[in-house]
Amino acid sequence: MPTPTQIGHQTPSLTRRTTPRLLAIAALAIANATMSGCVVAAVVGGMAQSYRESSTRKVEAEYRGLEGKTYAVVVSADRVIQANHPGIVPAITQRVNERLYDHSGASGWIPTNHTMSWLLNHPQWKSRPFGELADELGVDRIVFIDLTEYRLNDPGNQYEWAGVAGGTIAVIEADGPLPDEFTFERSVRVSFPDSRGFGPNDINAQQLASVLLARFVDRTTWLFYDHEEPYYPDY
Repeated sequence: MPTPTQIGHQTPSLTRRTTPRLLAIAALAIANATMSGCVVAAVVGGMAQSYRESSTRKVEAEYRGLEGKTYAVVVSADRVIQANHPGIVPAITQRVNERLYDHSGASGWIPTNHTMSWLLNHPQWKSRPFGELADELGVDRIVFIDLTEYRLNDPGNQYEWAGVAGGTIAVIEADGPLPDEFTFERSVRVSFPDSRGFGPNDINAQQLASVLLARFVDRTTWLFYDHEEPYYPDY
């Protein structure tokens, strides 16, 4: 039978042999746990990314001053734009008018044909204060869209589409302290197609103009009401 002294000598020897093995096993377990955690995190991250790519998020309005008010939509474009695209001003006016009436909480609006007729019969309106324009139309707000850019392709290149629509969106508050000044102003610019290399053989001009108009109207009207947008919007 070993003496207590012998047992004391044997125990450290056993400890020295066992400790590295236990440490190695523990390290392997920790590594496996860490790797498993990374895998889980990667899977969860991938699922979150996939969810974002296929879902939407809420975006709040930047201007709520149409709520409970009457308004008219006035669109201005230079002669070159109107000559090359004679239907774009009425189309933007109509689409923006209807969308704002449906979603902005306004109490009333001026129909597009009435506004367009009034502007046509008063060509000097651009030189008059906005407050007077609002009084003439009988509204609390003027939603003014200055369309500064609109084209379907780059100048001189009719073989490839490069549609762009851009301008300034502003609001005049006729019942405010500064009825002739913009109380809200933002720039909007959209494009289509989303990549180069598409021409008339791929998309006809009417289809291109339709998408471009829809995108411009979206970006314009979304300023005025809470809405849903894709996490990663195309425009």
